[in-house]
Amino acid sequence: MEHITDPFREARAKDGVLRCPFQGETLPMILRHADVREAAKDWQKFSSDAPFRVPIPSEEAVRTMRQLPIETNPPEHGEYRALVEPFFQRAKHPEVIAQVEALIAELLTKALARDALEVIGEFALPVQSRALTYLLNVPEAEADVWIGWGIHVFKVTGGEFKQGNVLEAYLHRQFDLAEAQVKERAASAVGPTCGRSQSSLQNAEAARSAALPCPGDEAISLTPNDSLFTALVKARYRGRPLTREEMMGFGNLTFAGGRDTIIYSVANVLAYLGRNPDALAYLREDPRRIVHAGEEFFRVFMPLTHIGRVCPVETDVHGVTVPPGGRVSLAWSSANLDETVFDAPTEIRLDRKPNPHLSFGFGTHLCLGAPHARLIVRTLLQALCDRVAAVEILHAEPHVEREAAYQRTNGFDSLTVRLVPAQR
Repeated sequence: MEHITDPFREARAKDGVLRCPFQGETLPMILRHADVREAAKDWQKFSSDAPFRVPIPSEEAVRTMRQLPIETNPPEHGEYRALVEPFFQRAKHPEVIAQVEALIAELLTKALARDALEVIGEFALPVQSRALTYLLNVPEAEADVWIGWGIHVFKVTGGEFKQGNVLEAYLHRQFDLAEAQVKERAASAVGPTCGRSQSSLQNAEAARSAALPCPGDEAISLTPNDSLFTALVKARYRGRPLTREEMMGFGNLTFAGGRDTIIYSVANVLAYLGRNPDALAYLREDPRRIVHAGEEFFRVFMPLTHIGRVCPVETDVHGVTVPPGGRVSLAWSSANLDETVFDAPTEIRLDRKPNPHLSFGFGTHLCLGAPHARLIVRTLLQALCDRVAAVEILHAEPHVEREAAYQRTNGFDSLTVRLVPAQR
């Protein structure tokens, strides 16, 4: 049975925190499962109302707006989140499930016909990008643009920040197009005026059908043709339209937040199956095991080491004094290996249950993309069980996160495999 390394074990057992410098600021990393959960719930003590500073490292150099809804606290967070949650819940809809199944089947057919497959760029990145078009309800051809950005939106391989901001320029173009589309639909439905005379009542009803209300109307009705972009153009927050900066904040998080995490998850699944050839047979024996296996992969191969929170006032964090405006780290990856919660935590058990991992966060900020990530991994595992006899690893370059106080293997910079077809 495969084991993983735990760079936080000693500090978690001894102090519950690990002091580590990031960008010249030394942060206490909260390591224990119970402590991370408690901090994630306590938004008044550990605030997310901190533009650019929720990610670690912080992102002042690579974006110009607050990411929404993640960089807000309640009640604003819940109100912002409600505007976009229907799109992320599409991962539970039968038509989107069918699209993801067809996508992975298509890419797997191509991979099985090849002698070698570079997983990161040739499989995981297309899966992530094309599947995202289904969530956002945009043409699948848009994925070609996103694939061109590479694994990271903000970083090059190796961790350096990219210069310029391709993502922001892209988002501005998309919102310009969305605003034009919404105006065109409204014009065709409403006509030149939007008064409330008897003769215009039918026009007002037509405007609602077109999902663009007349000035003063509060109800927003989305149509099946609406993308995330047109939905945000139509959205109302506390009775007013969203500003362009708010729209950009939603778009920025949508593209940056779930990109390398999905890519690394897909690569980790294939690498594990390559290192453990009996695992496919085990899952194939009982497909119900796939759900538990997927959760275990999320636990042990957590792509996001941690996330930041800001302390509004001086705060004692397990013996470490954090000054007003100072940050702490909620170390999800350490919490997932807490020996007081998980039996043999460094052991990968595909039948682990219960599995209260924190890979999708905890509390108010539970990850919007969790249903999407689960759908992709579950669908991939099922397809591999059905069509692949073995995964042969030809070349692997692990991605290693190196910081002053710890070193953590986290996904792959490159992974080349051969998929051996199952005999039918």
